[in-house]
Amino acid sequence: MDTALLSELRTLIARHAEPLVARQLIAGLLVAAADRPTPLFAYVVEPVFSLVAQGAKRILLREKVFDYAAGEYLISSVDLPVSGHITQASVDAPFLGLSLMLKPELIASLLLETGTPRQGEAEVASVAVSNLTEDLLDPIVRLLRLLDRPDDVRVLAPAIEREIYWRLLNSEQGTLIRQLGLADSRMAQIGRAIRWIREHYAEAFRVEQLAAFVGMSVTSFHRHFLRVTSFSPLQFQKRIRLQEARSRLQSSSQDVATIGFAVGYGSQSQFNREYRRMFGVSPGRDGRGERQA
Repeated sequence: MDTALLSELRTLIARHAEPLVARQLIAGLLVAAADRPTPLFAYVVEPVFSLVAQGAKRILLREKVFDYAAGEYLISSVDLPVSGHITQASVDAPFLGLSLMLKPELIASLLLETGTPRQGEAEVASVAVSNLTEDLLDPIVRLLRLLDRPDDVRVLAPAIEREIYWRLLNSEQGTLIRQLGLADSRMAQIGRAIRWIREHYAEAFRVEQLAAFVGMSVTSFHRHFLRVTSFSPLQFQKRIRLQEARSRLQSSSQDVATIGFAVGYGSQSQFNREYRRMFGVSPGRDGRGERQA
């Protein structure tokens, strides 16, 4: 890898990022910096290309652990409830990273325009870590250079973004990226189910109805949903509900019972029990502690 390009990438991120704040400076592109490791926190990661230029980061999807450090990137192909934190950062060598949200429609356009032949659908993971290559690093650096010339962004950024996608399609994670662009792939079908759950997380649903909604048999839907997300559909909904509840507890003054009901719990005792099981603390105590922090 070109160390000069990687050094320039670090300089560009450091120039435009703010400590412990993810800044979006071009649509879909975020840069981030941190001068110390961060606590583990739960969130939903969307389809994304996430690169570490300096330091290291860890993502946990249930029992699966994904560590990636300087010169490595992570791909997530669907919305997933994960926990994550920066594991390596200091004042002298801060964590520096960027994320580019992945657009299935742009991937589909590239596949159509280039006549990329459809391959047999592979059993690919929904999250993967790879080493950064020079042909991918080069357009990323050119995209960040535009931050110093904002008048060029509207004209040049779309072409550079397409180049990044093309490099990803031809990388070792190309199969995973390709599945994002195929509307009838298993990954895309599970992605539609995930989006439905995220938009209707407070509503009860039957797995049979959700499987029919995405055009799959119940057996196939269960198997592929578990493979892609590491959760059953109902476990996934519970995770989304609890993470949404935690977010509300941290950012609002609503009482615990009101928030539990808003995210879909009819029983406060069940909400308290499942919240404590997931986060290790009661919702009332967790909300007070996080707001103070």
